[in-house]
Amino acid sequence: QVQLMESGGGLVQAGGSLRLSCSSSGRIFSSNAMGWYRQAAGKQRELGASISSGDNTNYADSVKGRFTISRDNGKNTVDLQMNSLKPEDTAVYYCNCDYRRSSYLSPEFRAWGQGTQVTVSS
Repeated sequence: QVQLMESGGGLVQAGGSLRLSCSSSGRIFSSNAMGWYRQAAGKQRELGASISSGDNTNYADSVKGRFTISRDNGKNTVDLQMNSLKPEDTAVYYCNCDYRRSSYLSPEFRAWGQGTQVTVSS
């Protein structure tokens, strides 16, 4: 079973930076899209950024120009560099990974991490 683990969250002042990392364990033959979602208190989980296996990126309008997503295909890890943080970025951040276990013909699954808290103070 594939497990994802986030790290790097914490408390930072507005205007500061944090770097989130997501590592994986378990059998992954190939990873496809990977991403970072976030969920603020009382709100639905929303996409922050995603990256394809070919390094095509997609960002929510609210984080464009401030966040940068990157991945290491060899290690099946994904990072999120967050700059110019705002109080509205406060949320639990979750990474995810779409992967195949044994071959390109095997079914695709999605794994989620348990989340890491990011708090931005004003």
